[in-house]
Amino acid sequence: MSDVVVKQSHNPDASASKARLRLWLKLLKATKHVEAELRENFRTGFDTTLPRFDVMAALYRDEHGLKMSELSSVLRVSNGNVTGIVDRLVDDGILVRIPVDNDRRATTVRLTTAGREQFEAMAASHESWIDSLLDGIEADEVPHLSEQLECIARKRTKGED
Repeated sequence: MSDVVVKQSHNPDASASKARLRLWLKLLKATKHVEAELRENFRTGFDTTLPRFDVMAALYRDEHGLKMSELSSVLRVSNGNVTGIVDRLVDDGILVRIPVDNDRRATTVRLTTAGREQFEAMAASHESWIDSLLDGIEADEVPHLSEQLECIARKRTKGED
């Protein structure tokens, strides 16, 4: 086994780089904690999952529904990942499939009335949970932090639109 030696740079950019790495690790840890809490809250409070909530949220924003390919794109997951979730939500009466007029292969999915009502209840709880989980961040700090995170997202998604 060879010993690997990592030289510490005295470059100021290296110091900023290390600080950003530590920030990333803290963001990741916080995100995992929040996501784990949300998953547990959805399971115990609504007998559902975070992915089901995500599908319902995407469809709630578009009352006419979305094609499966559009839904996959919005959620940034494969069609296969969405299909199983949609199948179960249809079986539960939360979603309905509607054939697309000019494309026999495509279907649109949308929330049923019961699905919209269930989502609204879940969304209210979700907001409350997030508020509680992030209560260590002062309200006046939120706009600046949001702006910084949006800057990262914009920088990384340039050219994807």
